[in-house]
Amino acid sequence: MNKRIYQYALGACLLTGVGACTTQKELQLPDRKVTPVTTAPDADTITLASFDRIFQDQHLKNLIDSALLNNYDLLAATRRISAAQANLMMARNAWLPAVNLSVTAGADRFADYTMTGVGNFDTNKSPNINDDQRVGTDPTPEYFVGIRSSWEIDLWGKLKQQRHATMARFLATSEARRLLTTQVVAGITSLYYELLAMDNELAIIHRNIKLQETAVATVHIQKDAGRATELAVQQFTAQLLSTQALEYGVKQEIASIENQLNALMGRLPQHIERSPVSDVVDSTYQPPVIPSGIPANLLLNRPDIQRAELELSATKADVKAARAAFFPGLTISPYAGFNAFKAGLLFKSPASIAWGALGSITAPIFNKKQLKAQYNISTANAYTAFYEYQQTIVNGYQEVATALNKVENQQQAFSLKSKEVLVLQQAVSTANILFTTGYANYLEVITAQKSVLEAELALVNTRKGMYQGLVSLYRSLGGTP
Repeated sequence: MNKRIYQYALGACLLTGVGACTTQKELQLPDRKVTPVTTAPDADTITLASFDRIFQDQHLKNLIDSALLNNYDLLAATRRISAAQANLMMARNAWLPAVNLSVTAGADRFADYTMTGVGNFDTNKSPNINDDQRVGTDPTPEYFVGIRSSWEIDLWGKLKQQRHATMARFLATSEARRLLTTQVVAGITSLYYELLAMDNELAIIHRNIKLQETAVATVHIQKDAGRATELAVQQFTAQLLSTQALEYGVKQEIASIENQLNALMGRLPQHIERSPVSDVVDSTYQPPVIPSGIPANLLLNRPDIQRAELELSATKADVKAARAAFFPGLTISPYAGFNAFKAGLLFKSPASIAWGALGSITAPIFNKKQLKAQYNISTANAYTAFYEYQQTIVNGYQEVATALNKVENQQQAFSLKSKEVLVLQQAVSTANILFTTGYANYLEVITAQKSVLEAELALVNTRKGMYQGLVSLYRSLGGTP
């Protein structure tokens, strides 16, 4: 059967001209970049399951669940998947014949010097026909009720390649939603830990305000006793006012972060439930440990890499379909139904039953410039998709490596900052004792209090940076499958 089809196609090429059946060369893309593996196959490397043990805050999980249900970007992405699924349904059924119910009525006035006109004239006067067979009126009516069909035979796989391209783009749309889901989850998590950091900063400021209020009261007593000057009172008071002003800046940051979280969850501004503030300087706290290896298979499962690969596959199929368009196409157009030139005779079976079929092989001649342009566009898109795929792999690898370095460096910095805060807190106590006993001046006390405030705030930011590094690592590995 296939041999006979190719013989027919070859005959069509000879009939329509050899030039009409020329086609373009196959697509040849450069070699793909190989993703390096940084650890031995049996080494303990990063897994997405390890993040479930890190991000265990129930309030955070509730926020994520709410965002996955109500985030408007995710809802829109779901609708885009539905549209892609509808396109896939059309592509899957493109090879099937189109069958249409046809009901037509018309009239024709044939000239006297035409075959049909002369034939109708002779038929009306012929003694060999009955009254039902006489045409009678002029113009001549025409009635048809039946089925008409058109079926394009996919000789060269054009429809198959179009179906493959549509399937790849449908899957790419699903990967795009998975990428968006990962970004939403990472965004919620990052903002949540930033909100906790702001709560910690606020608690630190409140604690230092009380400490500085005590210092102001002490210096007033010492002034009344003649052991301190008005300048010392002014300096302590100015420091207290500066710290009190910091409180309102932090409160504004908290309100801004809460509003961002609410927007990601598709709701109006309201209070965000979260875990209570814990002491940032906790000797029992251990930063989470993340293995340093980057598994290549996990990296390649990133949704953006999967989407880029599917887009590349789709563009390859587009090129093959564009190549197939240069070859002749075979179309079969059958019909069957009731046909008559009198309405009363339309359903008089079997005399009014008509059927027929037309098969046609067509090859492009004058529209080959358009086909060649389409082929060039498809080829350019394929190269573009290939380079984007390669760049996505490079970007993914550097994102993972950067996130790993950030987590490791923030862990080291957190350890040192924790020790610094402990030392400075002891320095404040020492400075207060020395000041009350006359062995230190007020500037040393102010300096000690200022230093511990800055160090505690820096420690909060360091721990926040460590968790944000973990969030970046989670996002760069593609998030939850």
